[in-house]
Amino acid sequence: MPTTGAKPMGVQDEAHAAEAVQQMFNAIAPRYDLLNHVLSANIDRLWWARTASKFRSVLADPNAAVLDICCGTGDLTMALLKHRPKEARPVLAADFAHGMLRRGAQKFGANSPNRSVAIALEADALHLPIRSGSLDLIVTAFGFRNLANYESGLREFHRVLKPGGQLGILEFSEPGGLIGKIYAFYFRRILPAIGRLICGKDGPYSYLPASVGAFPTPPELLAMMQRVGYSDCKWQPYTFGIAGLYTAVRTPVL
Repeated sequence: MPTTGAKPMGVQDEAHAAEAVQQMFNAIAPRYDLLNHVLSANIDRLWWARTASKFRSVLADPNAAVLDICCGTGDLTMALLKHRPKEARPVLAADFAHGMLRRGAQKFGANSPNRSVAIALEADALHLPIRSGSLDLIVTAFGFRNLANYESGLREFHRVLKPGGQLGILEFSEPGGLIGKIYAFYFRRILPAIGRLICGKDGPYSYLPASVGAFPTPPELLAMMQRVGYSDCKWQPYTFGIAGLYTAVRTPVL
């Protein structure tokens, strides 16, 4: 049976899955940035920068409406802001985990008054408080995998995007070959142990490799995106396929 969405251990339905994910990220929020940078050897910073650069033409438009959904503590948001002109329309940075979003908002507030800024929005990715057909760009980094229903998330993004609006999903994947075997050993054995040592909790960093293993493969997710109604669906692997950027366009009205 294909995976429909995130399934933390012990949950059986989408409502409880969403609640478990929310509680998990609120619990690890104080150590989240440290853990990300340590566990990825700071490669995560490169991934965010590459993702933001991919959409630099949209970001360069000061009137473009941009949403970073599942923004966490805001590292992708900060990378997006580097490509925004001064006094551009603020980027919306949304997450449903209050603890994560609060830390992100502290980063957004570090911007000087004459630079483009972000607005923190506490919101569920499956039920966005955003008008249909109003956004030029939606991006998300390592948050889409945690949605309780992937197809529902894609449909909700499709709803709020303008015709011709762009979507970018940065997510982990499982590389093949020798690199994949080495990475799988690190991801399943070493990473959870380091995560447990730093944050003092076992669940979140055992959940991470399990969630990546259950996530749709790139061909599967691309096919899902096409079924929902996106066009020009592509996947660009990063760092030997450890992560990758999915891109798509809400089909323009002809």
